[in-house]
Amino acid sequence: MNIKITGTGSYIPETIEKNEDFYEHEFLNTDGSVINSPNEVIVEKFKAITGINERRYVTPDLNTSDIAFFAAEKAIENAQINKEDLDYIIVAHNYGDIKHNTEQSDTVPSIASRVKHLLKIQNSKCVGYDLLFGCPGWIEGVIQANAFIKSGIAKKCLVIGAETLSRIIDKHDRDSMIYSDGAGAVVIENTNESGGIIAHETATFTLNEAHFIYFGETNNHDIDEKRRYIKMYGRKIYEFALNNVPLAMKSCLEKSGIDIKDVKKILIHQANEKMDEAIVKRFYKLHSLDMPENIMPMTIGKLGNSSVATIPTLYDMILKGDMQNQKISKGDIVIFASVGAGMNINAIVYKH
Repeated sequence: MNIKITGTGSYIPETIEKNEDFYEHEFLNTDGSVINSPNEVIVEKFKAITGINERRYVTPDLNTSDIAFFAAEKAIENAQINKEDLDYIIVAHNYGDIKHNTEQSDTVPSIASRVKHLLKIQNSKCVGYDLLFGCPGWIEGVIQANAFIKSGIAKKCLVIGAETLSRIIDKHDRDSMIYSDGAGAVVIENTNESGGIIAHETATFTLNEAHFIYFGETNNHDIDEKRRYIKMYGRKIYEFALNNVPLAMKSCLEKSGIDIKDVKKILIHQANEKMDEAIVKRFYKLHSLDMPENIMPMTIGKLGNSSVATIPTLYDMILKGDMQNQKISKGDIVIFASVGAGMNINAIVYKH
């Protein structure tokens, strides 16, 4: 049984938010005090650490479910399957549909049900459900689809990662510059082709790490509102990721029986360019090797951190030839890896 990704699709929002667009923001510390640096300096330091020059935001008329649908349509078309043959639609997200200029998240019905409705799938046995797992949600959805197909209860699954983080950012928080919007989708099925999902690894750390990413109040204490925004302890996340993600990747690779020298690409969740590079370098150091050149394709510079959408979007872009000097050929070994709110970590070793 070879369970493979047979189709991919993505949606990259049209609105480009450049770093210079943040020059007029009033950035404040968490205690509400003024940051004693010009915004130009704040933004330049941010770029040096994260590698982000610009990010993408959805237009006011679109929600998470809409862009998830756009990516899903492309993946189904790319896989050349009948949408009525889908057994599961799994949508990884974290904040539901938050309509433009509203304060409340809308998660009923589920995003998966909304996507199925938009796809106009009539088959009632096609089950749709949402997966809340932080940024590693799409990878975890792929792992669940793999289990469904292995067990014999499904033949074809659609796994989507979609998020509109622009709707939950605090404009008074420097971290707001990290986040972006996007959607990526894949069709997964049992095929006669060689390769597919070889091994996977997942872990959840909650003893001290559960609230490293959380919902909190605006940094502007003069604003009296009930609305909450995405917040994080960046330094703690960096240290956590650096200590734990390479170990999870190593464990997953050992399960697969694949030699690290046969790995052609590592598609890692893009939250911070320096952090990702440090993770992959440490992963290779665990094998007494240097990180190979061009092993880790990056989109964060232009697309920012789109949470669950990052990896499926990146994968689709490479396969469609939309990333310069990057390609994945038939038979190539790829590692997918992610870390995010929970705190959750996961990885997949995959043969294309």
